[in-house]
Amino acid sequence: MRAPFERFDPTGPETPVVVEVPHAGIEAGAAFLEPLVAPARSIARDADLYVDALYEDAPAQGATLLVARASRYVIDLNRGEKDVDGEVVEGARGDIRMHHGLVWRTTSDGEAALGRRLSASELDERLELVWRPYHRELAAIVEGKRKRFGIAVLLAAHSMPSVDRGVRGAAREARDGADAARGRADVVPGSRGRKSAAGCFIDVVEAHAVAEGWSVRHDEPYAGGFTTQHYGRPADGVHAVQVELARRLYLDEATLRPLPKFSAVRAWCRSLVAKLGDAAESV
Repeated sequence: MRAPFERFDPTGPETPVVVEVPHAGIEAGAAFLEPLVAPARSIARDADLYVDALYEDAPAQGATLLVARASRYVIDLNRGEKDVDGEVVEGARGDIRMHHGLVWRTTSDGEAALGRRLSASELDERLELVWRPYHRELAAIVEGKRKRFGIAVLLAAHSMPSVDRGVRGAAREARDGADAARGRADVVPGSRGRKSAAGCFIDVVEAHAVAEGWSVRHDEPYAGGFTTQHYGRPADGVHAVQVELARRLYLDEATLRPLPKFSAVRAWCRSLVAKLGDAAESV
């Protein structure tokens, strides 16, 4: 496996914006393959495919871009170090049951992701090689922006299946009927109940989506993960918003190939980065 992440510094006039893409990667080093039994289709379907390409213009808009290359099946960068499923790692706290914790136990389709439990040393290897270096780099970028500009705006860039999948999704559809059949909103800004960022940044995301004619639903089904919880400290000048895009906007979810309107969504992402930078200047 190559380096678990890549950093792209601003090529345009620098702004306080940081874009991180933690889930677009599909790579797994040889050391991580032996316990992995998740089907190849799940490794692709559970990645935020092409989100790195959607935001590749961020540096031209003055943002710093950090892109993970390791698959979330190696380790999930949007989970905390303590989010360890007792069924996944030997000796882990048995009171935690997380199908999709730091290391996933099942795929989003409900199939087994691992053929056996990991040892504590195997988990630590993943933390040392992937998780900790990534978050050291992200923390350094955010702090560098805060020191230079007095503020940092962190956009956690994600995508989501357009409808819920798997056993839990089927149960929700049976319970909610027509609402589930309509699927998810086009854009979900996650801010942990507007706690991880000032309202002006959250509102920029919503207004930009609405201007495109897209639907918006805040914090549902994703209010944000480790990034928003850990880095989002508005009182200290660090604002974090997770932005989930429904994959139907840019991706054929059956073939996993980009749609012709991919370039239009990429332009939307480029403009979002610029608008967040503009908003930071007025705070």
